[in-house]
Amino acid sequence: MHRALKRRTTLVVGVAVALTIMSACTPAEAPEPIATPGVEPTGTVELWHFFTDREAKALDDTLAKFKARYPKVTLTVKGGQDDAKVTTAIGAGTGPDVAISYSTDIVGKFCAAGAWVDLNPYLQRDRVDLTAIPEVARSYTEFRGKRCAMPFLADAYGFYFNKAMFAEAGLTEAPKTLAELSDMAKKLTKRKADGTIERAGFLPLFGFYENSPSHFAPMAGAKWLNADGTSAIGADPAWRALLTWQKKLVDWYGYDKLEKFRASLGDEWSADNAFHKGKIAMAVDGEWRMAFLKDQAPEVQFGVAPLPVLDASHAGAGYISGNVIGVSRTARNPEAAWALIKFLTTETDTIVELSNGIRNVPTTTAALASPQLHVDPAFQVFLDIFANPNSGTTPPSAIGPGYQDTLSEFLMAWQSGSKKDLAAGLADVDTRVNKMIELAG
Repeated sequence: MHRALKRRTTLVVGVAVALTIMSACTPAEAPEPIATPGVEPTGTVELWHFFTDREAKALDDTLAKFKARYPKVTLTVKGGQDDAKVTTAIGAGTGPDVAISYSTDIVGKFCAAGAWVDLNPYLQRDRVDLTAIPEVARSYTEFRGKRCAMPFLADAYGFYFNKAMFAEAGLTEAPKTLAELSDMAKKLTKRKADGTIERAGFLPLFGFYENSPSHFAPMAGAKWLNADGTSAIGADPAWRALLTWQKKLVDWYGYDKLEKFRASLGDEWSADNAFHKGKIAMAVDGEWRMAFLKDQAPEVQFGVAPLPVLDASHAGAGYISGNVIGVSRTARNPEAAWALIKFLTTETDTIVELSNGIRNVPTTTAALASPQLHVDPAFQVFLDIFANPNSGTTPPSAIGPGYQDTLSEFLMAWQSGSKKDLAAGLADVDTRVNKMIELAG
């Protein structure tokens, strides 16, 4: 999914600011009564999404079928729109009827602030069976009982390794544990005589490409929030074990040497991606990387696997996320907007076509089992990760991704060595997150 636009930190700040302004200045209006069952959608509906290039074309092909199904609806589509633009437009009263976001992290805020309307009345009227959607995808598309989003394909994060480099080093399979990952990373790393890194077996720095605490958390089963919504980070021993492992590997490389090496690497979303170029031998990444490799670096022979884990009890795990789609509270034609969302997220043939075109994971059990779904052994690895009970996602919160950003801020200091007391740092993260949650209400 996504990707060229996925500059999370910058966008999250923009979204957070925009939502704060929107919440403070423009209270949500009471929902309009919805039409009776069987109403035919008509009129104009506008869809904004973030896809570009190959992925945008795949979406356009599917939208052509919606236009054919509903000839009385005039659909306008604007691609390349990020979350900050959508949020700002909704706040200004000029937002689209429907928007697709690449971040499940915004669902809590969008639901709480009313940026997207509650879809439950439409779901109940049209008797949509939500149990057809796997629990993990249901969990990141609602907040406090308000379903303001539906899943628009999912992402499963796993582990990539370069087969040629593995063969050269005498390695035959991907690491299953974090201890094995460290050993293989050291074996696959090449340095100059002065210690400068020429090739990293695995680049362990947070902030590098897809190396985020959310993507690493399933490696140890680390917990984000308690049942009451407060931070669970500081009290969870899994975080301490995971971060201790990460820092030990950073120190083996040398933090300054890693930063210098990272600065020399190409952009993640370009053909100069470090895994494409053979500058790193192993990486954490989403299922969409396979399509990028096929398109940008077809000569690279790679393997995929679930994430290496702290111990066998977490085997098969990966991080689950996805795109989400909702109706803006400023929608001028909510009935046609819902018809579009229903078409894109509940109809098996549509979901399968989108999955085959964009190469993301389907989000209904029927689509996952469809014989029309293009599944090769590598894609099956990510389908298995998606279905594995050890896989995890990041829970919606009224502070959006604020709890993740607060931890990430500490981790920058932790991995550099400027903050050395892990327990105290994580306890401070708890304190700051809980204050944010208290203020958000």
